[in-house]
Amino acid sequence: MTSRTSRDVLRRGLSVLGRAIREQPRIFAVAVSGSVLFGGLVIASAYVVGAVVGDVVVPAIARGSVGVAALALAAGALFGISVLRVVGIFGRRLGAGYMQFRLQAAYRRQVTRRYLDLPLSWHQRNATGTLLSNANSDVEAAWYPIAPLPFAVGTVVMLVGAIASLFVTDWALALVGLAVFPALFALNVVYSRRMAPRQARAQRLRAEVSGIAHESFDGALVVKTMGREAQETARFAARAGELRDALISVGRLRGVFDPMLETLPSLGTLAVLVVGAFRLRQGAISVTDLVSVAFLFTVLAFPVRAIGWVLAELPRSVAGWDRVRRVLDATGEMPYGDVTLDPADPTPATLAFADVGFAYEPAEAHLPGAEVLGEVTFTVPAGKTVALVGPTGSGKSTIAALAVRLVDPHTGTVSLDGVDVRRLTAASLAGTAALVAQVPFVFDDTVRANIALDRPGVTDDDVWAALRLAEADGFVAALPEGLDTMVGERGTSLSGGQRQRLTLARALAGRPRLLVLDDATSAVDPRVEAAILAGLRAPAAGGPAASILVVAYRRATIALADEVIYLEQGRVVARGLHAELLATVSGYADLVTAYEQAEADGEQPRPYDEVAPLTSGLEVEVDR
Repeated sequence: MTSRTSRDVLRRGLSVLGRAIREQPRIFAVAVSGSVLFGGLVIASAYVVGAVVGDVVVPAIARGSVGVAALALAAGALFGISVLRVVGIFGRRLGAGYMQFRLQAAYRRQVTRRYLDLPLSWHQRNATGTLLSNANSDVEAAWYPIAPLPFAVGTVVMLVGAIASLFVTDWALALVGLAVFPALFALNVVYSRRMAPRQARAQRLRAEVSGIAHESFDGALVVKTMGREAQETARFAARAGELRDALISVGRLRGVFDPMLETLPSLGTLAVLVVGAFRLRQGAISVTDLVSVAFLFTVLAFPVRAIGWVLAELPRSVAGWDRVRRVLDATGEMPYGDVTLDPADPTPATLAFADVGFAYEPAEAHLPGAEVLGEVTFTVPAGKTVALVGPTGSGKSTIAALAVRLVDPHTGTVSLDGVDVRRLTAASLAGTAALVAQVPFVFDDTVRANIALDRPGVTDDDVWAALRLAEADGFVAALPEGLDTMVGERGTSLSGGQRQRLTLARALAGRPRLLVLDDATSAVDPRVEAAILAGLRAPAAGGPAASILVVAYRRATIALADEVIYLEQGRVVARGLHAELLATVSGYADLVTAYEQAEADGEQPRPYDEVAPLTSGLEVEVDR
């Protein structure tokens, strides 16, 4: 079983290396050319050293004097070979490094691009730490053997040349080479087989350690407020200990095999001296031949190890490539269409849901998905505001995600201006609809960069206009450097309400024709929220010419809507004006009253939807 596994690792590892060569053939050719040049000169240097000893040094000792011309010629030959070897080393290392780093950069881009193409349902089934590991350490591991690969290929050429030169020199010495070189290769193969499972386990544990660390850091607030520091530390320490033990196992194996790989060429040199002395006494070879062959075995010890380096890294390469390939081969992406809505259209967009059903994919493929929405039908007319109201888990955030096509419905259609959103281009959809989530995400950048996002045509005037509409211009103007103020990772220098207003301004700066607010002002003071919503509904006063779909909890917010959609268990159970629903739908009245009472008591009445795909579990603090 182990033998079959090792052969499989070797086969797949060579396949990965073959892919690298096919993708970077010119750079690989440069690197191998440098390696072959180096290998050829290693063989040449052995025979030059032999000639110097046999034809210059030994006669000089016999005469008791050194010929200056002969010594100068020998020095010149050795110097010339050394210079050319430096050229070979430079070409080999430069080509190998360039090839390795190009492949790593290319596949990091491919993995990241794939992450952006895959739907949220796929991301929900994969831990963030694992995804970070895929794009970083797994990509590095996949192409790690590229660094010694050209050296190893050049070494194979060099070994063939060395054995051929040994046969030309003396058959007995050639037999010694035939015994030593295959033994070295066989030892490297055994080393690779023993290393394969250890490297695979270490690579898997690297991702798990990264995942635990990311989860602990991302949930730092929960960890600290729940007093879970010791437990999280112990959880991380246990997995880090497993990684430590796995890496120690790798190091222990290297500690066993490295001395053997070092010793075998030295034993070969000793065998050459013994056999060579016997052959010298028989007159079959000269001193020059003996010195050349002995020196050749000495200088071959290091290059031959390059083959071992490649074989030893193949298991890690295969493990990394499998994890990278899992991302690149993942299915479920949402291809965009080719329909474009008029970007110059100044009128609000019309959003329509028609018999929409949706269920989240299960974590395990054999399990049924959890239905979130069923036969949801409603319209947000152009220029109108529609509020979504419902208890936790009723599907409000899922509707918000469907409206901007973060996910696709399983049944029914979602359309903008009568066009199925699946038929729109990515640019047209992004330019038409904008989502502001309840949990704001702020980049570790300036206020200006967070709002403009390098979008063409978004000037500082547009940024300030969006900030005013989001009631954020006052606190931004008071910041030490205004728009140039760095807000820190995830906006840590700002309050929760300030972060929400920045993300709202970010959406408004793009002048969307449909604005989707997933309880986007939940952390804002009610008076500020009222001013924001009043501005959004008043285009003549500077507000956007946009239709608005808002997930709402506060009575004041709901009351501003032209229509209220009341949801229960993923279905529309009532619709109408707030006052009408309050008087006729008991579940609606109880829910709104409960929210009001919780707000009055100073509680947080809006727990995140447990199925919402838009939040990351970060805290929301009320901006007072």
